[in-house]
Amino acid sequence: MKIIQKHEDGSAEIVFSDEEIEIIRKKKKLIFTPLSLKNFGNILVKTVSDWQFQFGKKLQKHTSTDNNVETK
Repeated sequence: MKIIQKHEDGSAEIVFSDEEIEIIRKKKKLIFTPLSLKNFGNILVKTVSDWQFQFGKKLQKHTSTDNNVETK
């Protein structure tokens, strides 16, 4: 899995390999080992930190109200 950040607007894509897509198809989830979760978490925190500088003022002040994430 690879996180690709678009610096011009702060959005991002998570791109999955064919193997990861097959795992998701079969298991309906991703299972992280402790090390892979640590690595994913570190990359995600850095990406989120970088995003904050790209978001407009309105989006920077937005507060999330639940655990649902809209995707395209």
